[in-house]
Amino acid sequence: MSSEDIKVLIIEDDPDLLMVLSNYLKKYGIENSYAEDPYIGLSMLTQEKFDLIILDLTLPGMDGLEVINKIRENSDIPIIISSARNDLTDKVIGLERGADDYMPKPYDPRELVTRIKTILRRINAPKKKKNNGNFIVDKQGHTIRFKDRTLELTAAEFDILELLIMHKNSALSREQLLYESKHIDDSSSIKNIDVIISRIRNKLAKIDNSKSYVKPVRGVGYMLVDEG
Repeated sequence: MSSEDIKVLIIEDDPDLLMVLSNYLKKYGIENSYAEDPYIGLSMLTQEKFDLIILDLTLPGMDGLEVINKIRENSDIPIIISSARNDLTDKVIGLERGADDYMPKPYDPRELVTRIKTILRRINAPKKKKNNGNFIVDKQGHTIRFKDRTLELTAAEFDILELLIMHKNSALSREQLLYESKHIDDSSSIKNIDVIISRIRNKLAKIDNSKSYVKPVRGVGYMLVDEG
């Protein structure tokens, strides 16, 4: 999908920022429409086809987190939260409710363009099973096979293990694992990542205890070590 094929809806009640974002996206060939009122934005979604939504959280009449709920009742369109509410709870709740990314204000519009393209490239990629050495991830079926055996994973465990597999042989921080997981509730803390990792390691060991596939990286977080 080229920039010229992308159409974005911006729901933002700051008129100055709205114009900055709209003009910048147009500069990069990204067509966009906008609404300062969340109810108007939701109405526009039913009348036009958009590829992605940029959503503020502090809106008149309806909180942005509730807007996400309304959108997800009828659509799986990608959502990027753009908010000055730089609070971990808002971020976690927003991602849990179905947002795809969270950008705390202020940010460089160039980063927004990059994130839009990255999300749409991922969304539009062919959905197929990915062979990663001893691990096979089926994103559509939400399952992971390890050495030809399907792992019994919770949603949070699936998220964490998938991230480790995607970045295998590279260290990921606990913060990254927490923020990029979609199924960890807002009461979770960084320490919960250690608990989830421990459960994953136990489940892998039941199939192959000859070595540890998920290793701690001192001062950083964890790394999945695998061949292939």
